[in-house]
Amino acid sequence: MKFIRTTRTRRHGAGIVAAAAAVVLVMTGCAASGGDGGGESEAPADAAITFIPKNLNNPYITLELSGAKEAAEELGYTYAEAAPLDAGADSQIPFIQTEVQNGTNIVAVSPNDPDAVCPAMEDARAGGAKLITFDSDSAVECRDLFINQVSVEAVAKGQLEQLYEQIGGTGEIAILSATAAAPNQNSWIAAMEEEIDANPDYEWDLVATVYGDDDDTKSFQEAQGLLQSYPELKGIISPTTVGIAATARYLSTSEYKGKVALVGLGLPGQMKEYLEDGTVEAFALWDPSEVGYLTTYAGKALLDGTITGKEGDTFDAGKLGSYTVGPDGLVLVGELLKFDAENIDEYDYISF
Repeated sequence: MKFIRTTRTRRHGAGIVAAAAAVVLVMTGCAASGGDGGGESEAPADAAITFIPKNLNNPYITLELSGAKEAAEELGYTYAEAAPLDAGADSQIPFIQTEVQNGTNIVAVSPNDPDAVCPAMEDARAGGAKLITFDSDSAVECRDLFINQVSVEAVAKGQLEQLYEQIGGTGEIAILSATAAAPNQNSWIAAMEEEIDANPDYEWDLVATVYGDDDDTKSFQEAQGLLQSYPELKGIISPTTVGIAATARYLSTSEYKGKVALVGLGLPGQMKEYLEDGTVEAFALWDPSEVGYLTTYAGKALLDGTITGKEGDTFDAGKLGSYTVGPDGLVLVGELLKFDAENIDEYDYISF
């Protein structure tokens, strides 16, 4: 799996239109055609899928939604996206409730909080909608499937390995995360803590975990605060594309550049300059557009009855091939990609 090769033509679909101060909604109507990667059957005349990510105005989410829209166009589904501008625990609830009222066939949610969204999601399922979580999960009983980028363990181990390669296994380290309730962030952090405890090579002192709320300004301030509070810090792990970019920006003009290692999950388009100027040596991610693309095809498979979400179910995902549902309705998109100066030029860069 490659991130976004320069030879691949990419459609950046989801034009994002602000409606009022706190809400964004985009909808595209598509004729039922099956498209380039179409499934086994023609889309129902009223087939519709709505994506409710954590928030909008986030480059990572923009990439996810571009893949979702591409798949919806292939399948002939009416596509929409709706989300708050903040990543609050309960800010997605009214958007899910709106989809219940609209009778949307498939609702895909990336929860800011694993429990807060559950009552609204259960209402949507009771109304006949297929409920999928992507990128971040809810409680298992609240949805039909969870489309996860990479296994939790692979994400955790990959970041720790990159940090170890740079600073060895001793010294003070810290984590700069997104929101305190984010399910995906918390699962990665828990797995990292477990791996640190279990691996005798890792004798780090994890001195702090702070939260930038997936906000660029707050993440920048939190990075600055970490270095002020812990001047002996040797490394920062930021498993969020907003957080790692903001932290790199701070380090790049500070006295800590080249002295404090930074690893985490970043977009090549944002992080290339920091590789080139020596602020960072390596980081990791996957192709976010594939998360959205696979989620749409999984929704189709649920809607047409190809799968129910039970372990062992298989379905077609267009250009991505065939996928199998794992335990608890989990579907993994692919593997962790690691970026450094040796391979960064192999990947396409998208400016936002």
